[in-house]
Amino acid sequence: MLNNIGLPGLLLIAIVVLVLFGRGKISSLMGEVGKGITAFKKGVSEGTKELEDGSTQARDITPEEEKDKA
Repeated sequence: MLNNIGLPGLLLIAIVVLVLFGRGKISSLMGEVGKGITAFKKGVSEGTKELEDGSTQARDITPEEEKDKA
């Protein structure tokens, strides 16, 4: 079913989404997606680095605002 969409169908979907949500909302959403991808890649590279180093020391990764509440 999804393999029959094609370019005209994708363009129609993009136009409908743009009309429903507006350019500003979509650009801010894509910015957040980009930040999430960057944070994920950073976490993966840090995890790989820790595995290569063989460190077994635990780290506190609680965000600062959570630490302040406790």
